[in-house]
Amino acid sequence: MGRRGGISAGMHYICKKLIDCLKRINQSAMRRIIECVPNFSEGRDLNVINSIVDSIREVEGVKVLDVDPGEATNRTVVTFVGTPEAVVEAAFRGVRRAAELIDMRKHHGAHPRIGATDVLPLIPVSGITLEECAALARELAKRIADELHVPTYCYEAAAFTPARKNLAVVRKGEYEGLAERADKEGEAPDFGARKFDEEMARSGATVVGARDFLIAVNFNLNTTSTRRANAIAFDVREKGRPQRQGSKVTDKPVIGPDGKPVMIPGTLKGTKAIGWYIDEYGIAQVSMNITDIASTPLHVAFDEVCRAANERGVRVTGTEIVGLVPRRTLIEAGKYFLRKQQRSTGISDDEIIRMAVKSMGLDDLKPFVAEEKVIESLIEPAHAKGLVDLTCRGFAQETASESPAPGGGSISAYMGALAAALGTMVANLSAHKPGWDDQWETFSDAAEAGQSHLRELLALVDEDTEAFNRIMDSFKLPKATEEEKAARTQAIQDATLYATQVPLRTMKASCAVFPLLKAMAETGNPASVSDAGVGALAARSAVLGAYLNVKINAAGLKDRTVAESLLSEAAGIAEAAEKAEKDVLAIVNSKI
Repeated sequence: MGRRGGISAGMHYICKKLIDCLKRINQSAMRRIIECVPNFSEGRDLNVINSIVDSIREVEGVKVLDVDPGEATNRTVVTFVGTPEAVVEAAFRGVRRAAELIDMRKHHGAHPRIGATDVLPLIPVSGITLEECAALARELAKRIADELHVPTYCYEAAAFTPARKNLAVVRKGEYEGLAERADKEGEAPDFGARKFDEEMARSGATVVGARDFLIAVNFNLNTTSTRRANAIAFDVREKGRPQRQGSKVTDKPVIGPDGKPVMIPGTLKGTKAIGWYIDEYGIAQVSMNITDIASTPLHVAFDEVCRAANERGVRVTGTEIVGLVPRRTLIEAGKYFLRKQQRSTGISDDEIIRMAVKSMGLDDLKPFVAEEKVIESLIEPAHAKGLVDLTCRGFAQETASESPAPGGGSISAYMGALAAALGTMVANLSAHKPGWDDQWETFSDAAEAGQSHLRELLALVDEDTEAFNRIMDSFKLPKATEEEKAARTQAIQDATLYATQVPLRTMKASCAVFPLLKAMAETGNPASVSDAGVGALAARSAVLGAYLNVKINAAGLKDRTVAESLLSEAAGIAEAAEKAEKDVLAIVNSKI
């Protein structure tokens, strides 16, 4: 919880290590990233701990971020990240080494545990879903049971039954209760169930699962009172607060039939929170871990803490994200606040994130640098500057140079992108037009569709140039032998087919912009109707320009059946585009 102790002690350090390692690991392999946080039942013998960690480190594509042993708990928490395949393999090796070195018959510690490797969660970071991680967890659990003879339970998102989503239920009775549960119906492990034997007595069981990314966040308050901060935390956290026998906080709690205090639940599912005072800032904070960001997104937690604080005469002045956050969290938040203002969400991701930052005061205590706080910004592969990264002047000058690329195909894709941009602009202007507030959501949806078209066509600008380069590269292949000649000929044909398909995609994507442009010409802001018209002209030019590239490249295809099919499809799109342009221009001219 936050950066200073609590339930996430060391979070700040781990996240800093995550930032450092993600910058170093091969970027092309980091598009799909998961995190793994196994807990091993040994926190005192450094030789054993180091051996387990070394078995994880030896897997290529994995980076160990943190090793946190606890003497009192006799438990070590290891955090590592990498590609899904590498992380799963490293986790398996860690479990294998732990089973070899840890004898659970001799284990004692303050923390609940059920085996040498107690729990082993897989956590999606980027490019992979929680459901996919759950599937990986189940496969890993089965492999551990099959190959290592360590019985395994599946929990959280990987659980086979609703009850086993709860770790406490899975770990009921801990290691000492395993002998009775090992082959008992309804209690036995999901994989490797059998009568309790010497092998199981030594290793215990392992609980494998998948959970979502945890967000550690602190909400800044305009008070120095830890008591007030704690009260707000208890109002909102899922656990809530103890029910008292009277109305005073000093009154004794109500004890339930199970001998435990009866709790009044808080309002936010999947959250844990406390209040504290921070000397560094001279303010109190509500420090929260959001363990289920699907049930309680960051923006929902922010609004609810604001509500609870306001009821107690306190104001939330800002938010401090500790460590990293998935981009989707900020995009969801930005769109949420835009909708509250009845503003269009069809704007760029950068603008949406800026809205999230300002709405939640993420820059209250220090500048919020998305490139350092958003996970995907750290793990996306660095790419060479493309045509779309150039300035308008630079793009025009590069086109005018003696270089054969960019050529007509890239120019056509860019004209299509400009057509989409104009339609999106009209939608955004219409969404914010005074007196049109009842239509803002319709125009917002139109702008979001326009942004999708824009992204696709901008990507095609560089892909068309890449297609041309593939043809040039194939012509450079050796042709000294018959085998080399055959390979070169095939490469040329493959590249030519690709170079025909790309402008055909540009035609489709550009033609798909017409419904947006027509809708904006008909119902959009009248002052911008000419912009919709220019968009239609650009879209038609994009389609017909790309059509020329389809025809010239299709001429080089030896498979004439394929060539004629592509040409026929392209001709139909060109005809549809010319008709669509006339329809839009007729509407525009009738309103000018």
